[in-house]
This record gives sequence, structure tokens and C-alpha cells, in this order.
Amino acid sequence: MAKKIKPELSLTRIINMSMGFLGIQMAFGLQNGNASRILANLGADVHELSWFWLVAPVTGLIVQPIIGHMGDNTWSPLGRRKPYFLIGAVLCAVGLVLLPNAASVTQMFAANALLLAVIFLAMMDASVNIAMEPFRALVGDMLPKHQGTIGFSVQTILIGIGAVVGSYLPDCLTRLGISNVAPKGFVADNVIYSFYVGAALLLIAILYTIMTTREYSPQEFAEFENDEKEEVHSKFSDIFRDFAAIPAQMKKLGAVQFFSWFALFTMWVFTTSALATHHFGLSPEDTNSKAFNDAGDLTGKLFGMYNLWAVPFAFLLTPIAKWIGKKQTHALALLCGGLGLISMYFIKNVDHLWISMIGLGFAWASILAMPYAMLIEVIPQKKMGVYMGIFNFFIVIPQIINGLFGGPVVSNVFGKQAIDYIVVGGVCMLIGALVTMIFIKSEEETPKEIEQEIQQVHF
Repeated sequence: MAKKIKPELSLTRIINMSMGFLGIQMAFGLQNGNASRILANLGADVHELSWFWLVAPVTGLIVQPIIGHMGDNTWSPLGRRKPYFLIGAVLCAVGLVLLPNAASVTQMFAANALLLAVIFLAMMDASVNIAMEPFRALVGDMLPKHQGTIGFSVQTILIGIGAVVGSYLPDCLTRLGISNVAPKGFVADNVIYSFYVGAALLLIAILYTIMTTREYSPQEFAEFENDEKEEVHSKFSDIFRDFAAIPAQMKKLGAVQFFSWFALFTMWVFTTSALATHHFGLSPEDTNSKAFNDAGDLTGKLFGMYNLWAVPFAFLLTPIAKWIGKKQTHALALLCGGLGLISMYFIKNVDHLWISMIGLGFAWASILAMPYAMLIEVIPQKKMGVYMGIFNFFIVIPQIINGLFGGPVVSNVFGKQAIDYIVVGGVCMLIGALVTMIFIKSEEETPKEIEQEIQQVHF
């Protein structure tokens, strides 16, 4: 019997199965825009910030391949990926409530507030990774390969909306009269209440996806893959076997991801400090004044802006990719993102920084979609989860390297002027664009080579 082809899904069903990503990215947006600010409020110095941010990539490095492997090889009455959505969402919601309240929890348990904040950040990051990887794999599970670009583009649109809401929440609450200033060693109320709202909306979004999405059964997957003769392996040691057999195209995409995510991590960690010193004229040691918290609010707004710009660009990704090709689209987006980061150094008026966010919005939209659309062309269905998790290595390793050395570089090389390191991040994104054009081969260019790579990982 010939292999059964997956049916195309309607746009409504694609949106339903990706809606939970809106909630996850809302939590991620709150974290990205406020984690450095929270840690600084609790006493972290600028050169320590990147070390504390190591929690996120380290947990991703460990959690995502394991969750992907488990999702590939288990089934429950709730489904294949959905149990991990639910578990991750509940734990992440708890982390959202606890992280900005680390100082209050400290008073109850006589602990160090900064240490507790890092623990809660680790809990939140691990939970986000538990929920995030299955959403990537779900696109590969449910959609035929030719719908991959639109599937990841829809995720990108919802990610953008969620991140905009999460990024703007603190500033919106400030405008409603909630204070954005707190005593030394505490976090402002506008941030705390924003995290509460984010936790509630995260749970609602995840539950919506769970209730509206039916995953394919193991029998249906067998029909889609009945030309694959290998047995499904369930040992954790198989993760290392899978890692050793990753396709060449995946390695090349990994190199692009390295430079892209090195740049993103730089932006997320150091933008608040860069704005405070370069644009607001503050001392690097000032981490509690109203001006510093204003810089923190501005960071959230700017992050909301690039996510807002990512939404229309996500709509354009599919037609642009059909016109000029996937790799050309991604290279163009990274070029715009790199120029956007570099321009932050030259745009001194904070009212004009939205211009920098346009290029970053294009880059962010493409980073969330195009590498994955190209990746699912070269990995088999039965390995979708584990390879999505392994692909995450190329995201977290540059963040770990940056986390280890970024803070000392800012402190010792750039004299605690974080804006200079933001420029370094922009250059890295430009390098990512160059690597994309030189090394990545599209399916249209080498269809036989791509097909051979798929066969090589079918064992």
C-alpha cells in the first residue's frame, strides 16, 4: 500500500493548534523585557546579568531534547504533545507569580532574594521549554511538508501578538496609575501585576489549544509512514544516536542559528543597561532610580515594537519565500535585523528607536519560522520531536557562550557601556545572513540531496 499523505489543514485549525504559543510568548516577552530589570532591582551588577541569564539556555539544552524524545515515543489519552503543553503551562504560571515576588518570599524564608529570583527564573525557563518544544514538533506532526512555512508563520504571528501584550503590560499598568518604582531590593508593582496577568492568559491560551486540537493517533502516523521499516526506539540513549546522525543541512542551519541567537541574547540581556547609560545618561551603578525604571519600561516597549513589526512580516514570509526562496528570505531578514541593532547606537533620541525595531521585527519573524520550515524538509516524521529538541542546541549554545563572556566583556572591554556590545550583536546577525547565503541549500536547488539526507536518518 502506498504511503498515505497528510491532509492539508485549514487556517482555522492551524491557528487553533498554535494558540498556546501566544500564551507562552506572552510569558517569554515578560521575562525578556523585565528579567534584567528584576535582577538589577534585587542587586545584580551589569557584569553579572549575562551569568544569571544562563539559566534559560542551560535548561533548554537539557529539557528540549528529552521532551522531544518522550513526545516521539509516548502516547496518552490526551495525545502525543498536549500533555507537555499542560504541564509546562502550569509550572510556568507558578514561576511567573514567584519571580517578581522573590524579595517577599525572602522575608518569609530568610533566603537571599537574588538567589531565589534565579531559582524561580530557572523554574520558569524549564517550564517554557517543556511547553515550547512540543509546539514546534506539532507543526511537523500535523502538517504536510508543503504547509510548513505557513504553519510556522502562523506561530510567528501569534508569538508576536503574545510578546507585544507581554512587553507592553508593565508600561500600560504604569499609565493606569500603578507605580513603576519600588524600594531598593524590591520589584515595582507594575511588573508584579503584569506577571500575574501573564500567568492567567498563558493558562487560558494553552487550554484553548488542548480543547480545540486533535492529534493524529499512532495508527494514523503509521499510515503516513508505512514505507519506514525501523522500529520506534524509546531509550534515552537514542538521543545521542540521533544527534550523531543529524543531516548536513541541519548542521548548516545550526551555524546560522548560532549567530542569530548570539545577537538576540545580547539584545535581551543588555538593552536596559544600554538605554540607561547611552540614552538616559545614567551611571552603570544606577539600578534603582526612577530614570532606570523608565529605561526598563522603555525596553519592554521596544521589545513589544519589534514583536509588533514581526506580525505583518510573518504574513509576508510565505509569499516572499515563494518569490525569492526560503534561504534568500532568511538572509534578507537577518541583514535587516543586524542593521537594526547597530542603528541603536546612532539613534540618540529614544522617541526614534522604533525605527531600529522594524529591522529586528523582520529578523524575529524569520528566525521563528524559516529555519524550521527548512529543517522539516530534511528530518523524518518519527524523529520530529527529538530533532526539534536537538536543533535547540544551536540556539542555546551561543546563549551559553554569550552568557559566560558577555558580562565580563561589557565590564572590562567596553567600560560597562552595554550599547557597544549591542553593536557586536548586530554584527553577529550580519554574519548569520552571510552564512545563510553561502552555505544553506534550498530544496529547489538540491531536491535529490535533500531526499538523500532524509533517507540517511531513517536508519
